[in-house]
Amino acid sequence: RCIRSTFLNRFAEYGCILEIRNVQFFADGRSVVDSIGKRRFKVLHQGQRDGYNTADIEYIEDQKVQGEDCAELMGLHNCVYEQAASWFHSLKSSLKNRILSHFGPMPEKDADPQINPNGPAWCWWTLAVLPLESRAQLPFLAMRSLKDRLNGIRRVLAFISRNQN
Repeated sequence: RCIRSTFLNRFAEYGCILEIRNVQFFADGRSVVDSIGKRRFKVLHQGQRDGYNTADIEYIEDQKVQGEDCAELMGLHNCVYEQAASWFHSLKSSLKNRILSHFGPMPEKDADPQINPNGPAWCWWTLAVLPLESRAQLPFLAMRSLKDRLNGIRRVLAFISRNQN
């Protein structure tokens, strides 16, 4: 899935391969698709074939860090996870229940935040449930640094928390 860009007939430079888990069809022709993001990609070239948008893509993954940088990343990972969980638990019950029914519960924190080449699942869950427009979420998709993504999530959570009070 590529998010539409602001330019006519173009889509965003980054996207995410989705795995379709379930589809519900309704009598009026509508459908609800349950999907989960699997792999991020960068669009190298856009085109059209038989009326469909096409693209040549390159898969992207997070850059791994080691040593002192890894220890710093672990601390940041733990801190932002707690901040995200605290923000979610502070929401009104009605909003929390809507999020839970649509996105499911917040994923557990990974012991090693670098185990998944796309970063921890809870980061993506948090970005999905935060009150952000698609164009504000898009830069996170392009980030190859988990540290930068975590710092960005931390800033968004701090901003939202300040404005809630």
